[in-house]
Amino acid sequence: MMSSSFNIYRVGISFVMMCIFYKSAVDSLSELSPQKYFSTLQPGKASLAYFCQADSPRTSIFLEELNEAVKPLQDFGISVAKVNCVKEETSRYCGKEKDLMKVYLFRGNILLREFPTDTLFDVNAIIAHVLFALLFNEVKYITTLEDLQNIENSLKGKANIAFSYVRAIGTPEHRAVMEAAFVYGTTYQFVLTTEIALLESIGTEAIENAHFYFFHCKQVLDLTQQCRRTLMEQPLATLNIHRFIKTMEAPLLTEVAEDPQQVSTVHLQLGLPLVFIVSQQATHEADRRTAEWVAWRLLGKAGVLLLLRDSLEVDIPQHANVVFRRAEEGAPVEFLVLHDTELIISHVEGNTHIEEMQEDEDEDVQSPDMDIQDDEVAETVYRHRKTQLPLELTVELTEETFNATVVASDSIVLFYAGWQAVSMAFLQSYIDLAIKLKGTSTMLLTRVNCADWSDLCTKQNVTEFPVVKMYKEGKHPVSYAGMLGTEDLLKFILLNRISCPVNITSVQEAEEYLSGELYKDLIPYSSVSVLGLFSPNMTTAKEDFTKAGNYLRGCVITGIYSEEDVLILSNKYGATLPALLLARHKEGKVESVPFANSHVQDIVQIVTNALLETFPEITVENLPVYLRLQKPLLILFSDGSINPQYTKAILTLVKEKHLDSLTPCWLNLKHSPVQWTCPSNMPLAGAYPKWCHKHGSVPAAVTGTSTTSKWSSWSWKEKKITTNTSPNAALAVGWGKPVAILPAQEWKPPLPAYDFLSMMDAAASQHPTRKEPECTKETNMQKNDKKQHEEKSTIRKEPVETLRIKHWNRSNWFKEGDKSFRHDNKEL
Repeated sequence: MMSSSFNIYRVGISFVMMCIFYKSAVDSLSELSPQKYFSTLQPGKASLAYFCQADSPRTSIFLEELNEAVKPLQDFGISVAKVNCVKEETSRYCGKEKDLMKVYLFRGNILLREFPTDTLFDVNAIIAHVLFALLFNEVKYITTLEDLQNIENSLKGKANIAFSYVRAIGTPEHRAVMEAAFVYGTTYQFVLTTEIALLESIGTEAIENAHFYFFHCKQVLDLTQQCRRTLMEQPLATLNIHRFIKTMEAPLLTEVAEDPQQVSTVHLQLGLPLVFIVSQQATHEADRRTAEWVAWRLLGKAGVLLLLRDSLEVDIPQHANVVFRRAEEGAPVEFLVLHDTELIISHVEGNTHIEEMQEDEDEDVQSPDMDIQDDEVAETVYRHRKTQLPLELTVELTEETFNATVVASDSIVLFYAGWQAVSMAFLQSYIDLAIKLKGTSTMLLTRVNCADWSDLCTKQNVTEFPVVKMYKEGKHPVSYAGMLGTEDLLKFILLNRISCPVNITSVQEAEEYLSGELYKDLIPYSSVSVLGLFSPNMTTAKEDFTKAGNYLRGCVITGIYSEEDVLILSNKYGATLPALLLARHKEGKVESVPFANSHVQDIVQIVTNALLETFPEITVENLPVYLRLQKPLLILFSDGSINPQYTKAILTLVKEKHLDSLTPCWLNLKHSPVQWTCPSNMPLAGAYPKWCHKHGSVPAAVTGTSTTSKWSSWSWKEKKITTNTSPNAALAVGWGKPVAILPAQEWKPPLPAYDFLSMMDAAASQHPTRKEPECTKETNMQKNDKKQHEEKSTIRKEPVETLRIKHWNRSNWFKEGDKSFRHDNKEL
């Protein structure tokens, strides 16, 4: 008994020492030469080393996190050092360029594991990864339900299992599990998974958070019987795991015959309440079975004891059958009458919840919430983190190889950060693109990890991730500003194969161009072809069109015709020179647009608007494009494909210019990832305006529309318009009487960082008349380096040498567009 108590005391002391919050000064990171470092290694002792060049710029952010990890790792007996590679000493860990961004874990002189620095993104990740590598035998990582069942069957009658699920390796929860395994790994078999499907298979309802289970397998002797499982309901933190495991070690049920106020158990010491089931001699067996059932239900939440009324010297009220004692010192004992076991459970859980809330308020401790994400990108990256990408299909560039590579061949360069979820998600699309272009493209696909080469990314004016740029010899690099997907990036690359604009030399070639025959392999990527018609003497207009074509490179096919017989085309298509011919290949028609006295920006805007559909289906991909029009969206909601009758009616209204102040569109609720909340009286296939944020409210629905008649009439201002359309699509936009007004606080974004509409309003107030296309053109970095430096210094005060990610929002679009237009004006 004394030995057992001493073991509990020893483990508790070690765990408390492990959970101390290190407020004192952290031991500084040792800096050694390779020879000195290897001379300090001791047999059986673990050591973590970061090798880097002595004269290279420091990766300051990583070194700060590594420095914070020194003291905690030393408490686990692990030394930490920064090894400066010098030319006088040779080491295989200093030899290769790519190895300079890795951290090495040794046991004695034996290398156990090497870690890329982007996996050790903070102090929690460093400690978690190091302990995970050292506790390889104590913590088994599994991916399938079959693996879990095999371990469970092998340990029945032998040992219990501590099973945990964390959303990703290197998180604070993963660190907590590893620290617990360091203490209890020799007593229990720790099992870890990051597969959410495995968590779902064992019947967990709330699968969003990290989970910790205790499998009671030691008492199971029948191999066909499943081990009983107990879920820890507190957040997955080191102290909570310690308290939970200690309650699992405590007896399930204890019989006592003394004053409940004087009873002391491990539960009280751990801050958990006690529940006494009052029993008497006549009903002892039945009471014991009830108490055991309650004890299993409250395992990890409270201690359960069987109180023998007949042996007590203290009087218990005759009517009381349950005694409840809180964990607080001096708290009065409650005598309860509860005739249902569920009432006992509810009473304990309700009071325990209050105690936990009070404890959180007193300690002011906030555990990290892993559920707060920008979107589903991070979760997708976690799900596919073990997927091995064929990175060999792209060329990895460094500071030494970048210039030589982009000068030697036309290159597409992806600038990304290995620690950022969006970058890693887009890297998958980039590799998919490389697979599609394999053996068919003369464009070299390359990539730069800005987490490793921050100086290089800064020199290339990369201020957000991910960014794709096209480098061609003798030309300015072109930034890709489309959607981060394989198909959109493929379109950008394929359309850049041809000149922009293409020089058309004959009427026959112009007709083939307009019909789509000349570049039929590119028509799927550009539904509109633009042909500029000019007389030979229209020099200024041709120059403006050429600059606009370069600006639209990768977005649309553009061509120019300026021969003596240009009037043949002009007369055929009814165009007044100079003019644009817009060939819409899907509709099989050609439109003419005059643009006399138009400048570069005007031509770009004409072409950009021509690419937009009149009555589009709104999707995640095209929504930003239509928001740039700075008009309210008139949305027709549909639970499937749009009815052609509705489309015809809307197009009629557009043609009659009744919707010039709006952007009519429709949304398929079956295909939309957005969870729309519609009013209860709004049938689907109803049109509703989506106002810009500055209006402050959104009409929920408009009254006065019939829900049964197929034909409807509605007033538009003071004019009557009758149309053959759905009654729910008939809406007096802005002038009807709404059923209710949704206040701003009911439809505002969940977080300020998500308030994209206010960002658009702020940007629109600065540039009210400018609308920019998707593709942006870069200025020459070498020629304008000084000017850009001055512009940046007026915009932000953060140091240039530290590369930081920016949130991609609407204001960035206006800034980029404004910078590009300023550049065009300067050239003109």
